Amino acid sequence: MGSTLFQLLLFGVLAGMANILGGMILFPSKIRDEYRGLLRYLLALGAGFMLSVTFFEVIPKTIILWQKTQSTDENLYVPMLLLLGGYLMTQFFEHTIAPHFHLGEEVTSEHVISSKSAYTGVGGLLIHTFLDGVSIAAAAQLDLRIGFLVFIAVFLHKFPEGFTIGSMVLAAGKGRREVLIATSLIGATTLLGVIGFYLIGANIGFSVAYALPLACGVTLYVAASDLIPEINHHGGKSPLVSLSVFAGVAFFFAVHFAVHELAPH
Repeated sequence: MGSTLFQLLLFGVLAGMANILGGMILFPSKIRDEYRGLLRYLLALGAGFMLSVTFFEVIPKTIILWQKTQSTDENLYVPMLLLLGGYLMTQFFEHTIAPHFHLGEEVTSEHVISSKSAYTGVGGLLIHTFLDGVSIAAAAQLDLRIGFLVFIAVFLHKFPEGFTIGSMVLAAGKGRREVLIATSLIGATTLLGVIGFYLIGANIGFSVAYALPLACGVTLYVAASDLIPEINHHGGKSPLVSLSVFAGVAFFFAVHFAVHELAPH
């Protein structure tokens, strides 16, 4: 099943808008306070869905794709190296270049940080959000149904991502305008990843076989090393937060069944 530019643009725009809405929800104080309580559950749901997409769709499809083009199992070192590279690259940009950034951790005005730290956090996230877009486009080019599942995985963590970035900008003493600019930049980078891979990726030899495992490493890092630790930290003793991770897994299988079994091929 081929993907179309319109469908990819729709995925990219919706993902980017979720970033902006996540940041803008900070300003009506009543909504912000209610959302903060729900944040950990949304993080947990997104983490479960992202882990499921990674292990049940992206990694198996990557292996199959490489086995079709290579004659020996030794060549799987290349995609696995790319996967590890995506994982380590995310660690480098989010927590080495931008050590103050923690996806899902709310930074309020009570915890004031410098403007440099806030903007470094935004900058450290750009590679991650760009590869979010690449992963959607690469998966959709392989199979639009897989692209849709990857889109949902990306979409679910976009609200908390926007909320976190907006909170960091506010904690640096900035206002609504700066939050809108920061979250719009993050959202636009995801859309740029979608468009860039669709229009340019194949022409420069950066094919799905290379893009998919690299983006998969980023997704795996966000789910397992960003979201799960934050869930465990903020969840406290509430078993409902942990159960929300399993709900995310169940949600994946429900959507997976609907997409693969019920939707027309």
